Amino acid sequence: MKFSRITVNPYQMNGMPCIRGLRIPVATIVAMMAEGMNDTEILAAYPDLEKGDIVESLRYAAEALRERELPLLVMQA
Repeated sequence: MKFSRITVNPYQMNGMPCIRGLRIPVATIVAMMAEGMNDTEILAAYPDLEKGDIVESLRYAAEALRERELPLLVMQA
């Protein structure tokens, strides 16, 4: 999968994946969505963002989860 809006620079934000070279981490955008913010609210909070940045952040996060397994609590029925 190709991500044209996600950049990684070891000298910026400790190498965290960010949006288009801006100091806006993908994790920040995903967390805002998880907290219930909508696109309009996120774009108002970060005027340098575009709608496509939000969409690609979510695609990137989904792909990152496919690549590694996170520890989860297994519930017994």
